[in-house]
Amino acid sequence: MQDKLKQIIQRYEELERLINDPLTIANRTHYAKLMKERGELSKIVQRTKALEEINKQKEEAISLSKTEGHDKDFHQMIEEETKELTEKEARLKSELEEMLLPGAEENSRNVIIEIRAGTGGDEAALFAADLLRMYLKYSEKKGWKTMILDSSPTDLGGLKQIVFSVEGENVYKELRFESGTHRVQRVPRTEASGRIHTSATTVAVLPEAEDIEVEIKSDDLKIDTFCASGPGGQYVNKTASAIRLTHIPTGVVVECQSERSQHRNKDLAMKLLRARIYEKQMRDSKEKRDTMRRNQIGSGDRSEKIRTYNFPQNRLTDHRINFSSHNLEEILNGRMEELIAELARQDKENRLKQLSAT
Repeated sequence: MQDKLKQIIQRYEELERLINDPLTIANRTHYAKLMKERGELSKIVQRTKALEEINKQKEEAISLSKTEGHDKDFHQMIEEETKELTEKEARLKSELEEMLLPGAEENSRNVIIEIRAGTGGDEAALFAADLLRMYLKYSEKKGWKTMILDSSPTDLGGLKQIVFSVEGENVYKELRFESGTHRVQRVPRTEASGRIHTSATTVAVLPEAEDIEVEIKSDDLKIDTFCASGPGGQYVNKTASAIRLTHIPTGVVVECQSERSQHRNKDLAMKLLRARIYEKQMRDSKEKRDTMRRNQIGSGDRSEKIRTYNFPQNRLTDHRINFSSHNLEEILNGRMEELIAELARQDKENRLKQLSAT
């Protein structure tokens, strides 16, 4: 870790010089990229300096504890101070370890989440609506901001698909584990005989990209407008406010019809398009991340599951980490803290093992 930290500090000092160079400032795009990189590295540099200061204070405390001529109270005070500094040191080391792991730079990003009904028809669509409520409630508890970008509701109150954004502190860090196929076992509302059905819904969590990371040229865009459909009152199907964007080089297509304003829908569609293109770039780069949405969500078949929600037993099981909880109802009400913490803990352990093995 020390060698890696030295490299980061050297790069940070180099960035400090570059961003003050008139030639760099003149190139706005390059300057913005360097400023972004500097901002990410500054978090690591600040913690490294804080860790060095703590080590210095610990050495001074240990040195004082060895001097003669002090009473018992003095030595007890030094002992307590050393203990407190040791705890701070451990916390900073843990934070630095996590920040140095591959993909850690993504943690602070906002996300766009896609939920799609898979195997199971109406019941899968109803469960998609349940998952949406779970994520919205958890986001509310965290103080995150959410916005619906696109949706296809069903007559029974379910969702064929829903796309929404989540903005806040460390959103991707906490929600990235949600990508995959979610299996539900319960008696559907539409089942008269009381038989338990198994259905599946897929979730994809896309880290949001910034303008400087994904450049979308106007010549590479095909823009189509059409009348919005679904809930919306008197304005629906009367004005061509809905937007469809096609990115010609990559073939990525997005739609947005959540707003009444065509201009607003275009802005939201661009946000979604940029996230999908960025996700495609990250998926194609195996060095940056092993798998992204297509590998994570599979076909939506029941057998390709990361998690099972068993309603008769009030049990949630995450199959990736062999975690089970009999508080299914509470989790679906947004109390996801324990589950997310356990996923993060085991993920960190695995990545540290992989890092030490390379």
